[in-house]
Parts: sequence; structure tokens; C-alpha cells
Amino acid sequence: MSRNQINRIFEDSIKVISESKKISPDIEKAVELIIKCYKKSCKVVIFGNGGSAADAQHLSAELIGRFQLERQSLPAIALTTDTSILTSLGNDYSFDYIFARQCEALVKKGDVVIAISTSGKSKNVLDGITASKKKGAHIIGLTGSKGILMKKVVDLLLVIPSTSTARIQEGHRVTIHAICELVEKKFKKN
Repeated sequence: MSRNQINRIFEDSIKVISESKKISPDIEKAVELIIKCYKKSCKVVIFGNGGSAADAQHLSAELIGRFQLERQSLPAIALTTDTSILTSLGNDYSFDYIFARQCEALVKKGDVVIAISTSGKSKNVLDGITASKKKGAHIIGLTGSKGILMKKVVDLLLVIPSTSTARIQEGHRVTIHAICELVEKKFKKN
């Protein structure tokens, strides 16, 4: 391992994050959807696989707890945290249905669903989106530059301009922090 390799990793990440600024208008739209959702006493439901599952849990924690400001707790749920549900659905049905079944039970009209998939091709994520649409939710997708399949099924797609899973995940984390910061400002305590 050389310092040049390490420096290249940082430079690649910085480049992708910098290029991601072009999705700022879409991030603003996502924030508006989430704020409207909360003003109607609805919730945010988030899911994804692997690192995206961790991002779902991270976003949920920031909304329920706090990001930087003291404010009311905001209802959010990551569908990746209940191992009994995940393993029973995976065993009794298929791993493909772990999000769809939960969305059928938990998503209500007016909720915002945030589906995260670096590839945009994860069958269980796409099925979760379909189930959420049937319930009347607004769908925000987070993906990378090859996430074409998601574009057809979400209301708003936030695309990190990269094909590298690591760089896409880094872009998703910055996007999540931007969303949290802007949503939080609307609900801060006086």
C-alpha cells in the first residue's frame, strides 16, 4: 500500500462528491417531499442492501434522534433492522420479498419511501418500491449512474455520478447529510 494509492482514493472520492453538486435541485425536491410528509403526520421509510442498509439505518437514526440541532423527533423507520422479520421473510418467501412485505404492512398513503441501491437493480428494492407505490407513498431513489431501472419506478431519483460502489456510497452519505440538515432546520426548536 502506498501513499499514492491512498491519495488517489481520496481524490476519486472528492471528484465524485464535487460532481454530485449537480443533483442539488433534486435534493431540494426530496427535502420538500419529506417536509410535506412530516407536516401531514406521515413517516419516512428507508431500505437498501449491504452498505445501503447501513445508510438506511443512519438516515433513520438522524431523523428520529437529531442531526445537529435540537428539535422534535421525526418518524422514520429503516426496514433493515428487524432480523426476525428479515430472516422469516427470507426463509418463508424469498430474500426478494423482504422489503415488499414490510412495505405492504407499514407504508401508508402520504409516507415518503427512500429506496437505496447503488446499482439500481436490486430486485428486493424494486419490489419494495412497487409495493410502496400501491400504498400511495412518494418514492425517492438513491442510486449510481447505472441506476436506470429505478428511474422508471420512483418519483424522484438522486443519482451519484459514478459506477464505483464505494464512491456511490460516499455520495449517498453526503446526500443523506444534506437532506438531514435541511429537513432539521424546518423543525428546530425556537
